[in-house]
Amino acid sequence: MKKILLASLIGFASTGAMAQQTIKFAMEATYAPFEYMDENNQIQGFDVDLANALCQQIEAKCSFHNQAFDSLIPALKFKRYDAAISAMDITEARQQQVSFTDAYYDNSAAFVAIEGQVADKAALEGKKIGVQNGSTHQSYLIEQMPGVTTVPYASYQDAFIDMQNGRIDSVFGDTAVVAEWFNKNDKLTYVGEQITNPAYFGNGFGIAVNKGNQELVDQLNQALAAVKANGEYQAIFNKYFGN
Repeated sequence: MKKILLASLIGFASTGAMAQQTIKFAMEATYAPFEYMDENNQIQGFDVDLANALCQQIEAKCSFHNQAFDSLIPALKFKRYDAAISAMDITEARQQQVSFTDAYYDNSAAFVAIEGQVADKAALEGKKIGVQNGSTHQSYLIEQMPGVTTVPYASYQDAFIDMQNGRIDSVFGDTAVVAEWFNKNDKLTYVGEQITNPAYFGNGFGIAVNKGNQELVDQLNQALAAVKANGEYQAIFNKYFGN
């Protein structure tokens, strides 16, 4: 009986040791081309493809979970998910709450408006500008442009619709995302130059992880270096941003 029990325990331990790691990624899936819902209600996008490539390097499984952007960091702190990959700027304020991987995408921000509505950045004074709630864009407007009215939205899709319908004057978002909107409305125009203020933008997007899980940060960094070295990162980049 003891031999049978011992054999069972050894078998159980072996099975547990062979169990594949699963990484639960949270993201806000209304931010094409980084993450969005396809016609089959599945999350797709640059961040999804990159996360899958990283999981393959780690020999782990990926799962993806759609969450409001302003809930991503709290969800990580409460360990509901393992990581958040959602076009999230690496900032000093966020680094006080979560850990970040190395940057995986260089970013900048831009204002857009309907042609003829806002002449330049100076003309934004007193105007209503839409941003995503909890984003670095919201922080930038509140702290650096107090003369504008910051209008937070749960998603940039809602902000874009309101701008088209004249409820707000401009939208402030990541340059790569804003560029996608020009395919949907040929009357859009950029307002002023791109912004790379390093306190808010320009440090790149990183994958956020609970501060207590440095092991996962190290795994993801090693995997990121590998996919950049073997050309897989560039292939994913070209799929979404190449011309």
